[in-house]
Amino acid sequence: MNKKQREYFRQKLQRWKEDIVKESRETLQHLQNGEAQVSDLADRASNETERSLELRTRDRQRKLVAKIDEALLRIDEGSYGYCEETGEPINLKRLDARPIATLSIEAQERHERRERVYRDD
Repeated sequence: MNKKQREYFRQKLQRWKEDIVKESRETLQHLQNGEAQVSDLADRASNETERSLELRTRDRQRKLVAKIDEALLRIDEGSYGYCEETGEPINLKRLDARPIATLSIEAQERHERRERVYRDD
């Protein structure tokens, strides 16, 4: 991967992270503003369900930001774009679609097959 490509992915990752952080702030603001007590049980249940969904989404976003930070660190270290399992370069189209990818498509498919074999049914 050349310097121009690394810079492209760095900017893409940074923009993605900024969007997630902005969204997270909006979610937190919404949760703080929605603290009003609702007397109707059905409305209260609906509000709690919505709040729970927002918190789960927020948790997923937090984990995604951590993966983005790890990808940015790999760019700095020079290991970005290489499969953690095989050491081979990850296809640029895969990285463009999933810039936090750490496995090549082939390694990811092997990983998913192993996961299916060992999971409880």
